[in-house]
Amino acid sequence: MTTPTPTTVDTSGRAAARRATLIGATAVLLWSTLAALTVLSGDIPPFQLLAMCFTLGTLVGVVVALWQGRDRGLPARTLLPRLPGRVWALGVYGLFGYHFAYFMALRLAPPVAANLINYLWPLLIVLFAALLPGERLRGRHAAGVLAGFGGAALLVTRGEGLRFEGQYAAGYAFALACAVIWSSYSVLSRRVAAPADGPRHGGPRPEGESARAVMGYCAATAALALVCHLLFETTTWPAGWQWAAVVALGLGPVGAAFYTWDYGVKHGDIQTLGVLAYGAPLLSTLLLVALGLAAPSWLLAAACALIVGGAVVAATGK
Repeated sequence: MTTPTPTTVDTSGRAAARRATLIGATAVLLWSTLAALTVLSGDIPPFQLLAMCFTLGTLVGVVVALWQGRDRGLPARTLLPRLPGRVWALGVYGLFGYHFAYFMALRLAPPVAANLINYLWPLLIVLFAALLPGERLRGRHAAGVLAGFGGAALLVTRGEGLRFEGQYAAGYAFALACAVIWSSYSVLSRRVAAPADGPRHGGPRPEGESARAVMGYCAATAALALVCHLLFETTTWPAGWQWAAVVALGLGPVGAAFYTWDYGVKHGDIQTLGVLAYGAPLLSTLLLVALGLAAPSWLLAAACALIVGGAVVAATGK
């Protein structure tokens, strides 16, 4: 029997981390469809749309859990998430807390300013991740994230600059809360792993446990969003092809994306993922242009150069 050498183990570990980073990056691709699909879904109130989409996102987790359980011959009852209170709190804080703060920011501040402040979260991921054991702030990550933020700023402001006004202070605070909530959730997901993230005798594999945890977060977020909808909104149902947009939202950017992101930040290069996240507003804008919902411009080309260049810098080198 051949004993693996340290070099072999190290190479295998790096390959696994690269694979996890690529899986996490698919969340960025899915999130880039969020704006277009939201527009196509019509005038559904935000919390109602959130409840509908996260219900579908929960079903994504159920299907994955049942498939993994059948693959290993496990009964369905073992696939329910069994998480300690701190892990439940983290999941609800991340998924529901972020979206609640985001909707409040859009209500209480100009959308352009709110979105720009919100897009501090990839930068904060890079900074917060440096505090994790075995991680440090590398120059390539810092340079990449600053270039990415510059590109995102061009997209959000359209090169016209910003003027922050005191009357929107509450909205700005909610937008900053968005950035802090999502970045800290992403980093703490790696730090505070569910007991499920360690293999148990006869239980699902670690990646399966991660999916079960996110399934629980999605279910809790759907329930809380429904409560907010009933308290603050009037129900408006989609019509015709709007249903297809809602289903696509629930299966993609508000469904599978959270599962792949969770896996990526737990097992991949979290700082590189933070930089790659700036691809979401760029790809979203390109998709809107392709669909005829936005016009191409030199500003878009400049933003593209900054974001892509930042991602290349961050993802290469030692």
